[in-house]
Amino acid sequence: MAHQISLQPGDHHFTAESDQTVLAAALAAGLLLPHSCRDGACGACKGRVLAGELDYGRYADSALSAAEREAGYALFCCATPKSDLVLEARNVSRADDISVKKLPCRVQKLERLAPDVMRIELKLPASEAFRFRAGQYIDILLADGERRAFSIANAPHGAGHLELHVRRVDGGRFTGHVFETMKERDILRFEGPHGSFFLREDSARPIVMVAGGTGFAPIKSIVEHMIAGGQRRQVTLYWGSRDRAGLYLDALAHGWETQLPGLRYIPVLSESGPQDAWEGRRGLVHQAVLDDFADLSAHEVYACGAPAMIDAARASFIGARALPEDAFFADAFTFALPPA
Repeated sequence: MAHQISLQPGDHHFTAESDQTVLAAALAAGLLLPHSCRDGACGACKGRVLAGELDYGRYADSALSAAEREAGYALFCCATPKSDLVLEARNVSRADDISVKKLPCRVQKLERLAPDVMRIELKLPASEAFRFRAGQYIDILLADGERRAFSIANAPHGAGHLELHVRRVDGGRFTGHVFETMKERDILRFEGPHGSFFLREDSARPIVMVAGGTGFAPIKSIVEHMIAGGQRRQVTLYWGSRDRAGLYLDALAHGWETQLPGLRYIPVLSESGPQDAWEGRRGLVHQAVLDDFADLSAHEVYACGAPAMIDAARASFIGARALPEDAFFADAFTFALPPA
């Protein structure tokens, strides 16, 4: 049965079947809602139910608390309608002509950037154009139908290849394969592009970028896109890691300061030891932003990393530094929920 869905503000309308998630129906209708994992794990698609009933679906408690659900919030990536709905969603935009595709690709190069980070370069088919926005991600499709999401780390221009930064996860099925058995010239399949984390190019606001760990990957895509396009917006980039090895492309990020006028790069370590010989900033990466900015009301923030970092940054930047809610763009890196 089809239900009518209304998104506010903006008065967007579309229909959704009772077995179709709100997010899937919106994307099919050409509407781009904030989202990342599409698995009920990150909370990026969280919005408020203003009227109507829905099935909340299966999700992680960390992504939607009992208090938030009681207050009327739901995760649109896993919620399905039981009636017509009026929903409140931030940062809704119209999708352009970039289409989601399923394509084969070849592993062109494997490069260990850190003990637990591998750079994979994927060669795309020459006969099939693939377009994406700087900051988006793809899903690697596994043989049994499961998928693993990875941000694209290269800029969209001249994209005959894709660059991924893969962190090894203890017990991780795909990441274990990447580090132990994957070989150059292996064939993979992927679907994409996905995600609402991308550079808003119609804005002139100064930008604060916050990356945690391999959350640096989509930030790299955005910065290199800005460099290629000759953009002149002020950018302050914070990259946080536990130790120095986690800043696996530190020299590259420092080099951006000469390539992109107005960019300032600030690395931050949270658990540095004597072996790091570290003389730079210490502590949590979002706290470094709070220490440097008393007012973010005129800025945009692009944050990518673990959900805890994203949540802390969103709450403190909006609540304590007057960042407008619609100026916070985030991509939370999560692990897929285990099968029910």
